[in-house]
Amino acid sequence: MPANPEVIVIGAGFGGLGVALSLRRAGIDRFTVLERADGVGGVWRENTYPGAACDVPSSLYSYSFAPHHSWPRRYSAQPDILAYLRRSAEEVRDRIRFGATVVAASFDGGRWRVELAGGEVLEADVLVSAVGQLNRPSIPALPGLDGFEGPVFHSARWRHDVDLDGKRVAVVGTGASAVQFVPRIQPVAGQLTVFQRSAPHVLPKPDARLRGRAHPWTARAARGGVWLAGEALTGLLTAGRFSRGLVAGVAAAHRWLRVRDRDLRERLRPREQAGCKRVLFSNDWYPALAAPNVDVVTETITGITARGVRTADGREHAADVLIWGTGFEVADFRLPMTVTGADGRELADVWAGRPRAHLGMSVPGFPSFFLVYGPNTNLGGNSIVTMIEAQCRYVVASVRHLAASGANALDVRPDVAEAFDAEMRSRLANGVWSGCGSWYRADDGSVTTNWPGSTREYLRRTARLRAEDHVLTRHLTSEGV
Repeated sequence: MPANPEVIVIGAGFGGLGVALSLRRAGIDRFTVLERADGVGGVWRENTYPGAACDVPSSLYSYSFAPHHSWPRRYSAQPDILAYLRRSAEEVRDRIRFGATVVAASFDGGRWRVELAGGEVLEADVLVSAVGQLNRPSIPALPGLDGFEGPVFHSARWRHDVDLDGKRVAVVGTGASAVQFVPRIQPVAGQLTVFQRSAPHVLPKPDARLRGRAHPWTARAARGGVWLAGEALTGLLTAGRFSRGLVAGVAAAHRWLRVRDRDLRERLRPREQAGCKRVLFSNDWYPALAAPNVDVVTETITGITARGVRTADGREHAADVLIWGTGFEVADFRLPMTVTGADGRELADVWAGRPRAHLGMSVPGFPSFFLVYGPNTNLGGNSIVTMIEAQCRYVVASVRHLAASGANALDVRPDVAEAFDAEMRSRLANGVWSGCGSWYRADDGSVTTNWPGSTREYLRRTARLRAEDHVLTRHLTSEGV
């Protein structure tokens, strides 16, 4: 076993870059980041739809160890977040391989063998999957879709070459992406038809333009304040019906102030408790839907025709362009590569439709393999970057422990992982996210995406690597060590 384990990180978004930066700052320099695209950024590189922005203030939606004091807005837009990630990546640019698509990884003889498209094979002692959750667009399998005569695209694959000026545009979905791009395309579309399956709870967004460079102490205080506000929102959404009712009340007041038409306001009234699905933030969503050229349709879509969308009431809604605002396939955590563990079993088969990992990172039988932004680490009310940083520190601690031990691999004990999974299922079974169908839930109804507690709890539980929860193993290599 080398004194300094070699690490391969898959993905160069917030998670993968965070791991790489944390390794370098810890003095661990034997690592490679494999990125299938030609640049860093992950979802912030891929999602370029009009109005793309973050609903967490940038003071917190950034690395604590790489602060940026010149954000143009409190809630920064996609170009500014991508620019920040590109600047941050310069520190580890020499360790990133672009255009490197991982197709398979297998644990063999005490090391990970990572196969790239084209046949090249790399080896490492530690493997980190940082491919994220929001990378597979969800597109409904509707009858007649192939026969639609106009352009069709998902918000995550925005067609900037399609001119929407004066066109009849159909948007399917009213989730986080649609809430951002609909207000941007409404002024240019001739007619905009928004198909809503369930109305979201929408809160006002306290956005503002920021001027000049913030003092480091001011920025640190702002970051702490936003984190505390996120913890408070998480508490409101998870504590009980009364507290969720307070959130719903604020959303209802926002809706009443922004939508004067009583019929439209009723169509936009959520039927589910606040927090069951993602709570959204916007100041221009409701005004856009109330515009004269917009129609909100709540009837179920039954199919796509050559020139429009057909609903259950028999109506055909004419459209020249069809845009999916239907989010991503997340709950099954299907990785874009095959991962095979020490006993020859594939991770997808081990999960069998219900992803699970100890602390959201480790799976028994897959030694020295870590997931960043894995199962049960998503949040409903705070910054995911806080969770990612905790996981980055945990990976660094694991690499250090492995190096100090002289062993080949570190594997979480099955009983420890099973106890954690039982805890997650118990805490989430009757929680807010189990009360309705959403991307938070797997096919069997279990919540596989979200963390049931506060980020403070997760930070505490990942603050150190519990050696007693793991097994160190030594394998014979080709050198016989």
